[in-house]
Amino acid sequence: MSNYHIKNLEEYYQVYRKSVRDPESFWAEIAEEHFVWRKPWDKVLEWNFSTPEVKWFEGAQLNITENCIDRHLATKGDKTAIIFEPNDPSEKAQHISYKELHEKVCAFANVLKDQGVKKGDRVCIYLPMIPELATSILACARIGAIHTVVFAGFSATALSTRINDCECNMVITSDGSFRGTKTIDLKGIVDEALESTPTIKSVLVVKRTKADINMKSVRDHWLQPLLDKADKDCPIEIMDAEDPLFILYTSGSTGKPKGMMHTTAGYMVYTAYTFKNVFQYKNGDVYWCTADIGWVTGHSYIVYGPLANGATTILFEGVPNHPDFGRFWDIIEKHKVNQFYTAPTAIRALAKEKLDYVENHDLSSLKVLGTVGEPINEEAWHWYNDNVGKKMSPIVDTWWQTETGGIMISPIPYTTPTIPTYATLPLPGVQPALMDEHGKEIKGNQVDGRLCIKFPWPGMARTIWGDHKRYKETYFSTYENKYFTGDGALRDTVGYYRITGRVDDVIIVSGHNLGTAPIEDAINEHPAVAESAIVGFPHDVKGNALYGYVILKETGESRLHENLRKEINQIITEHIGPIAKLDKIQFTVGLPKTRSGKIMRRILRKIAHKETDNLGDISTLLNPEVVQEIIDNAL
Repeated sequence: MSNYHIKNLEEYYQVYRKSVRDPESFWAEIAEEHFVWRKPWDKVLEWNFSTPEVKWFEGAQLNITENCIDRHLATKGDKTAIIFEPNDPSEKAQHISYKELHEKVCAFANVLKDQGVKKGDRVCIYLPMIPELATSILACARIGAIHTVVFAGFSATALSTRINDCECNMVITSDGSFRGTKTIDLKGIVDEALESTPTIKSVLVVKRTKADINMKSVRDHWLQPLLDKADKDCPIEIMDAEDPLFILYTSGSTGKPKGMMHTTAGYMVYTAYTFKNVFQYKNGDVYWCTADIGWVTGHSYIVYGPLANGATTILFEGVPNHPDFGRFWDIIEKHKVNQFYTAPTAIRALAKEKLDYVENHDLSSLKVLGTVGEPINEEAWHWYNDNVGKKMSPIVDTWWQTETGGIMISPIPYTTPTIPTYATLPLPGVQPALMDEHGKEIKGNQVDGRLCIKFPWPGMARTIWGDHKRYKETYFSTYENKYFTGDGALRDTVGYYRITGRVDDVIIVSGHNLGTAPIEDAINEHPAVAESAIVGFPHDVKGNALYGYVILKETGESRLHENLRKEINQIITEHIGPIAKLDKIQFTVGLPKTRSGKIMRRILRKIAHKETDNLGDISTLLNPEVVQEIIDNAL
């Protein structure tokens, strides 16, 4: 029996029990058998959640790029590592072999060294989804520089905040980016951001859109001529297990973004292990995750996890609706994709379009479907299962966070029986606990509470860059000796977990704890509804009442809205009970969303509370214009 690759339910339970009974030998065995180490560890794990401090594989030495690239060269040098699928379908896809990837990463690493970048320096990467995004990350890791990728849709303010927080000395960007029919001036955004970033010494610029841009002498350099001159071999920097690998910013529910710092060895072992099992990847498969590398999903499950397993991973520059709503299905058919990992937001958007887009494509290569970013609602799950997977490809509804580094709770395809809306069972090595409001663990099944993790796992973030106190307060101070996820969850009769939404999305109405996710699921069952979001607002009698923001599939006459409001509350009554009925329902054309598709409920809460004077920075939203529209029509 291999701990590394679980193939049936009985094996899952055996491996899981072993991972909980003796976590150290469980992870040591996986680490020893499946990776290349320059020096073995002195100690598998040292931890203390009260300080909090966690160290995995202490004393070991390695380089993650040797594990993601070099060690595959002897047996898989000619195998495709990355397929680059450009925004414009008429532009040819690129197939980059492991051998070519090695040369590209080495040349890039040598360019970084020539520019004065050294081990421990922070490099900010602000690039579209082009091959240079993957190679720049790996080039940093090869020489021990700490990469911090900022999603190339963030504003100049968001970019400069992140650069200043971790004191980067270099930015890697491009002249611009293509997104559907739009061309975005990335270099202009960088120039604006760099007006207030004293630590930046140089900027490397990739030519992508061939736009006319400003190049500041001494500071700015075109990347390609430097790569052409660079040596295509670069020795690895030997890293300690706990040396930082990257910093990735996640927006806090309040205030300034948190720079989650991930270290080298534990992150490598965890992303590789979870990738192998959650996607049941086999040699020769083609895997595609549609996320942007600007998010943790892209770090863990486009770059590091797949490459550590010698996989073929697709990097997609475009959007799901360009040139039309069949683009995802085109790519799956063209590259014969076996594992497809995307967000519920994308699935809901595609489900609103004609089925012909899906049915005109051969999707028979698919073996596993995945979702990430939020729990998938039942209606979207069934649409995905019936029309994309043809009821043949299990859906892995994965729960995890930027902070966790990798997937924590998820079905294992062809092993775990799935139930729509349930993330199902914890992966080996993950020890969840449900807590009540008094800080006590809730044992047994058919219970709900706040989701914590009571034992460290290798992929977890070690700190918030430059602010360990905030790391402790945010994640380790709510419940003693436990990592608090900030999410609510329920555990059903067989021990399956269902994530019920952020705990701040649990609203107490007349003494009842109501998670917003199940109410939104119910509303979204209404045939006229495309999407919804629920928040609480103060109520004289109930303490809190529920306010619903609802997007309709078609904008109808407003006189019909009153009937719709009654029907929506009727559905909620049927699904959850009359206690969960909405006091206010506002129909709107859109919801404020982050670039990764998360609804910014904080803004919706403030509007419902009639506190619209200070909404904070909304410039990083995908659609900031929708906020004013919601305010103007608030009830």
